[in-house]
This record gives sequence, C-alpha cells and structure tokens, in this order.
Amino acid sequence: MNVRVRVPATTANLGPGFDCLSLALDLWNEAEFRFEGEGVCMEIHGEGAEVLSRKPDNLILTAFYRLLRQVGAPAPRGLRLCVHNAIPVGSGLGSSASAVVAGLLAARTWSGVEIPLEQLVELAVSMEGHADNASAALYGGLTVSVNTSSGWLVERFEIAPLQVVVVLPQINLSTRSARLILPALLEHRDAVFNIGRSVLVTEALRTGDLDLLGRVMEDRLHQPYRLPLIPGAQDAMRAAREAGAAAVALSGAGPSLIAFPNQAPQSVADAMQAAFRKQGVPSRAFLLRTTLLGAQIQA
Repeated sequence: MNVRVRVPATTANLGPGFDCLSLALDLWNEAEFRFEGEGVCMEIHGEGAEVLSRKPDNLILTAFYRLLRQVGAPAPRGLRLCVHNAIPVGSGLGSSASAVVAGLLAARTWSGVEIPLEQLVELAVSMEGHADNASAALYGGLTVSVNTSSGWLVERFEIAPLQVVVVLPQINLSTRSARLILPALLEHRDAVFNIGRSVLVTEALRTGDLDLLGRVMEDRLHQPYRLPLIPGAQDAMRAAREAGAAAVALSGAGPSLIAFPNQAPQSVADAMQAAFRKQGVPSRAFLLRTTLLGAQIQA
C-alpha cells in the first residue's frame, strides 16, 4: 500500500488577522509513504534536506504516529517515507504545518478511520500551538480559525485567484523568537484597529479587491514588534508599494514578506530584493498564486 500526500504552503496573519487568517499558496510539499519491509527509512529532497531530521522526531513521523495512537490503530511494520519539499524551512510559509498535515492525513488513510477535518485541526494545534497554517493547508483557500468553548472552528472562503510575491531574506528568525518579542498586554484601541481591518482583509481577498486590500492590510499587534528583527524588511515593504504592490505584510511570523501586486510582479520582487541587498541581506523571491486546493491524498 502506498499513500502520496501533497500539502500547500500557507501564509498566515495577512496583516491584521493575527493567529486567525491564513491563505493557501500554490507551492507544494509532497510525501510518499510506502508501507513495506520492516522498520522506518526516510529520504528528504529539496528544501531543508540538509537540516531536517530523518529520525522519529521528524514532524511528519511524529504526526503520523500520534494520530495512530489517538485512534488505536496499529503502526505499520515497515515504512519507507520519501519527501520532496518545495516550501522553504523556517520561512513563514507554513513548512512545519505542512509536515504535520502530511503525517496526519497519511495516518488517517492507513488507519481507515474516517476522521473529520475539524479533528485533524485539533491534533495539528496540539503540535503546532495554533491553527491558522494547518487550517489553510487542510482546507485550501482562505481560512479563519477561532478557538471556541467546543473546540476549534474553521471557516473557509473561496477567493478570487491572485498573484502574490514572496521574498525570503536569508536570516534566521524562529517562530518562538518572533512570539517572545510580542507584548503581553495591548492597548484597547490597537485591538479595535485590527478587528475592523481583519474583517475587511477577508472581504478584499474574497472578492479580489486589491484597492481595498491595500487600504486595510495594516497591523498593530505583531508587525511593529517583529519587523525590527528583520534587517531591511521595512525598506522592502516600502519598495514593494512603490513598485506597484497594492499591499504587503509579514508572512506568518516572518522572515518572508508577502506582497499583492497590481501588476508586474517581477518588478515588485526585484524592488524588494534590492531593498534587502542595501542592508547586506541576500534573499530569494517566489512568484506564486493563491490556491483553493487544500492537501491532496492519493492512495
């Protein structure tokens, strides 16, 4: 029995939607599970191949075995796992969420237990600590994730197809460091500032209204604290707008920036990279599109 799982990259927060909004992008990690032989053997190709663990603590394997334990299903005697990564590690594009989702979906297929997506989100949160990236990776499109008294609630929105530019500066910024920098208390007016804008960001993405998106993709809860950790980021955001981007924001906790160009995406990418170079920071650019597809399974 073989199972192939494809999981999209995701960009979370989208300016004011801190820990709530996330969007699936047409950039995919693939993992092929071959249930044969004995023991576990793992290959990793592409992004992160030189740093990711091939041991049981790998996130894909951790998620795979956690779900099997959850449903009381037996583990396979032998597992050959081959991973092809296109999502950069530690980039703010949901690479860890993609690994967790891949493991959970493969385990669901192996076990034969019909586990709803809502329960998979709960399991992903237990490993990730938040639901935004995992929700968009599972459902596709634009997702809003809310923690309620009865568990996580995920609402999915179909959105107009959009071109995006992602620029990844070559610096190390862990999600943990980016969270520790955030203040424990916030001004009431800053919360109000974000609430209204996050609603309008959702509407702008749903309808493809880039003019509206450019007017509301501002944030006071996380970006003012995180951007100073990324040399050249504020200059790159300004350069993106000057080159024709309607809106630009941190992708997740960073260090990637995501821009929504009105036109000429390559010019926006070039301007952002030039701004980083002026600060002595090399970077990579990805010209991507949004996707309505969530994780895909072939068994």
